[in-house]
Amino acid sequence: MKWFLPVLSVVAAIVVFWYLACVPMNVKFAMMTAERQGVVVSPEGVQARRDMSAILLAVRNPVVWADTWTQDKPRLPAPHQVVAELWKTTAEVKPTSKRSLVFHAWVTLSATLAGFVIGAGAGIILAVGIVHSRAMDMSVMPWAIASQTIPILAIAPMIIVVLNSFGVQGLLPKAIISAYLSFFPVVVGMVKGLRSPGPMDLDQMRTWSATRAQTFWKLRLPASAPYLFASLKIGVASSLVGTIVAELPAGGGQGLGFRLLSGSYYGQTVQIWAALFATAILAAGLVAIISGIERGTLKRMGLA
Repeated sequence: MKWFLPVLSVVAAIVVFWYLACVPMNVKFAMMTAERQGVVVSPEGVQARRDMSAILLAVRNPVVWADTWTQDKPRLPAPHQVVAELWKTTAEVKPTSKRSLVFHAWVTLSATLAGFVIGAGAGIILAVGIVHSRAMDMSVMPWAIASQTIPILAIAPMIIVVLNSFGVQGLLPKAIISAYLSFFPVVVGMVKGLRSPGPMDLDQMRTWSATRAQTFWKLRLPASAPYLFASLKIGVASSLVGTIVAELPAGGGQGLGFRLLSGSYYGQTVQIWAALFATAILAAGLVAIISGIERGTLKRMGLA
């Protein structure tokens, strides 16, 4: 438990900084509200405050600080507002309700897992081909690298429209976009892992008259395990990002991406931040699961 106190200290510092950041972010609206209620603020009048620094206004008007942490539609919601929204949308509504973050998280998770399986599987297969075929290494690898230079925000609507024209809707388009982001880290990590055995290890396999398949299964694949799991953790997080992006143009009223989008439409910043935290919690959970599998696998292999 030596890590508990440092982690708690960092979290406390972040919370304190967050509360302090809410003051200048929300101070102008708080001053306008207080002025309408007869509270004396400095300077008086919205016009006089329009071009003034928000930090200066916050310093000169500590009387409105409390109001910056309780606004219905703040620019930056306070931590307790986000926690309250998370509780309300998870514990106080049915998981099957469209107002529930559990429901939206499940929709996003299902597409993320489907895309991750597709992307990771394609990445592993491609990596094996690249390592064992110089032609694939020279031809496919540059295209795999070039594919990642295309902004996902630009390509996602195109994929949705094209697949929709063929009648493909629902989970599959989101899974494809998710797979697009996840396969590249797996390719790079797996290629690095499969090539990690040194010349002496490969020469030893040759002295044993090992075939290429035996070298792969007995040497290259076990050596690639640490690299593979590291890339899988990056890939699953990328898959989640891809799913969120895909849900913006094609959420269909479901998913954490749609939740973010609807919050921005109606200025519900607390809803947006709650969805962001739900996404972060979901990503942390997925990475933690892969980390657990990694520890068990490497321990069984004698590498941990």
